[in-house]
Amino acid sequence: MNQLATFAAGCFWTAEEKFSSLDGIQETIVGYMGGTVREPTYQDVCNHTTGHAEVVQITYDPEKISYEQLLSTFWEIHNPISNNQLEQDKSPQHRSIIFFHSDNQKIEAEQSKRLMEESRASSIISKIIPVTTFWNAEEEHQQYLAKHSIKNE
Repeated sequence: MNQLATFAAGCFWTAEEKFSSLDGIQETIVGYMGGTVREPTYQDVCNHTTGHAEVVQITYDPEKISYEQLLSTFWEIHNPISNNQLEQDKSPQHRSIIFFHSDNQKIEAEQSKRLMEESRASSIISKIIPVTTFWNAEEEHQQYLAKHSIKNE
């Protein structure tokens, strides 16, 4: 049975591209989570008026890819010791968050974060919080890099 995972790891275009390339991923959808406004738009989120983070919500087959593997990818694709991921803009919507969907995901995320801190000998600022309402981003943002033939290295 497929499961959900939700991550805020900098710009959602890049996160979606990285996760969607993994075996066992059934679907990725970019959107917004963690804010206070219903039905936020990209403009609202970029204006820093909603409190939302840009997220990628992943539907995955746990028999083909584990949550632990998703966490490993999460740590690899962004800088978890920087508050806001894009050095040139330092936007709060690009902060690092693991939104857990179950107690097991919370436990795995906390263990994974501890291991990352030990291996880096530095504090990881990524938050681990319960999933909240997921708001789909506008269609133009879905699979953005693939639609525009942009390869993000």
